[in-house]
Order: sequence, then structure tokens, then C-alpha cells
Amino acid sequence: MALKKTGRYNTSGMIETKFEPGSHGRVLKNLLGIKSKREMDRLEKDEYIRAFKEISTLFDKDHRFTASEICKIHKIWLGNIYEWAGKYRQVKLSKGEFNFAFPGQVPKLMDDFEHDLLRTYTPCKFKSSEQIINALAIIHAELVLIHPFREGNGRVARMLATLMALQAGLPPLDFSGIVEKKKKEYIVAIQEGMSHNYRPMEKIFASVIQITLRAR
Repeated sequence: MALKKTGRYNTSGMIETKFEPGSHGRVLKNLLGIKSKREMDRLEKDEYIRAFKEISTLFDKDHRFTASEICKIHKIWLGNIYEWAGKYRQVKLSKGEFNFAFPGQVPKLMDDFEHDLLRTYTPCKFKSSEQIINALAIIHAELVLIHPFREGNGRVARMLATLMALQAGLPPLDFSGIVEKKKKEYIVAIQEGMSHNYRPMEKIFASVIQITLRAR
């Protein structure tokens, strides 16, 4: 099957590839019939803020996260918008020349992610800042590389990183610098994670934490 190009990804698959009629291929099929990309972007942002307030009350500082809870986080955030929220994707995704995990591999990869990395690095209660940054970098890079959901993977990974930061005694993380100024550097850091080189992502998180603490 030929790849279908979307605004963010190349995809091939089922319902998750459908667009809202009248959106000119810019807005995914949704429960609210929204056709405007600007309106959808605003709604997803508002729902993200709402969802994080709810999610931050669900997990304490001693909590060890699971793959099913990552699905729950995604569902709480996007469940009012997309039918497939909280479910592993059934579509192939790539960005440019970079291919994310094949959809058939996602359940096994997430199971391994839970029993290896989440078990090792959560709860994130390490003593040194270097250990905290290392934990955040590894979990974030590996989750984004799996790309378990049709949409919102980076934001779910950022939400998880913030929950881990709270476990480590840090304030909610400010990722605005990544989104606005260091996007290319961030993408390279994700790709370096393929070879288990987490140093670039550690630099990203060191910067995020520095900006977050400076703003207090």
C-alpha cells in the first residue's frame, strides 16, 4: 500500500488515516467534527492542560509507571476528541526519511519498555541531577522512538517526563524552548536514541531543567 502524506507524518493504515470531511486533509477524523486545524490545535492544547491537572493527581512520588498507564494518560488527554485515543496505533508512521516502529511491534515494544526501562527509571527518585537527567532522557527518547499512538506521542512523552520530574522533586518542566528554538536539535537527539546514544537528549533535558528552575 502506498504511503499517504499528512501534514505531520507519512502513514498507511485504517481509520487512523481518515481525515475530517471538509478539512482539506489537515485534520484527522474526530468525534467533534472539527475541520479547522487552528481550532483543533487550540482544543488539543486546552485538553492537554486539563488532562495534566487530572493526571498529576493520580500518581504519587513512589509510583512505578506501566504501559497501560501511558495508554490511560493518552486516553484522558484525547479521549474526547479521537476514537482511537489510548489505543496503540495500527498505522505505519515516518517523519521524513525516519521510520518509527512498525505497528505490529508496538505492543511487544511497550511491554518491554515497561518491564525494562519503566521498572528501572520510575519512580524517578535518584540522588544526583545527572541520574535524574539520564533517566528522563532514556525514557523520553525510547518512548518517542516506539511512537505508540497515532498522534500526540511527543506530548505524552513530555507529560510522562514532567510526572517523573515531580517525583524527583522538580517543578513542572517547561518545554517551550524545545518546541520553539531547539526543535531540530531535539529531533536529532531522538534519532541518536536509536543507537542508545542518549547524550544529546541529556543535553536537552539539562537545558529544560535549567530554564524551568530559572523561571521560578
